[in-house]
Amino acid sequence: MPLQVVESSRLYRQIAEQLRGLISAGEFDPGTRLPAERDLARQFGVSRPSVREALIALEVEGWVEVRTGSGVYVLPGTRRNGNGRAGAGGAETDWGPLELMRARELVEGEVAALAARHARKTHLVTMLAALTRMREDSAAGAVPRTGDEAFHNAIAQACGNEVLSDTVRAYWRSRRGPLSERLGDYFENPPSWNDAIVEHTAVLDAIRAHDAQGARAAMQLHLRRACRRYSASWRRANSCLPPDNH
Repeated sequence: MPLQVVESSRLYRQIAEQLRGLISAGEFDPGTRLPAERDLARQFGVSRPSVREALIALEVEGWVEVRTGSGVYVLPGTRRNGNGRAGAGGAETDWGPLELMRARELVEGEVAALAARHARKTHLVTMLAALTRMREDSAAGAVPRTGDEAFHNAIAQACGNEVLSDTVRAYWRSRRGPLSERLGDYFENPPSWNDAIVEHTAVLDAIRAHDAQGARAAMQLHLRRACRRYSASWRRANSCLPPDNH
């Protein structure tokens, strides 16, 4: 069964649907390794991040298993989740995690700029408390997602626009979806969180200085780097493995 070039709407779901069809039709038997991510991207006519989102969706559903450093393998039908397709719920949980990160870069950069203009002392105290919690959780070996969410929501609250504040909260509801959580399992680690904390500190410093341009640039840089971390090779997710040649 030939692969079909997919349209732009909900790319990862369309890719996942085609791969499910191929697996169901016996094109890939249980235990078979799927083609490499870059080869699938070329055949589908999409970006590698879109393929990655589709593969993670299939893993969450129990169709495939991602083996870091080896590839993506088809699982027996008995392992598949009968509770529906990952990301097929509400609109917010349906967003692709990497596409979401790119949208956040655009929107939250402007939110940070507005916060630099409008933040009051109480807002700054809330941001600092969230950043402090991130540092404490990271130092204790815990994943600092709670502080991360609180930090971004505090900035949104300080921007003075309820529509933008609600938009940022919607981003975080999507961030708690199964696809984003699984992506974080692969690519979030102590070094990546340490980098994120440094980036958050730069955002807070600019907001505290009422430097709108600096706050925008710092937030965009943080989210661009976060997207790059999530887009890294699965081989590089395991530091004992050499990088891919791509």
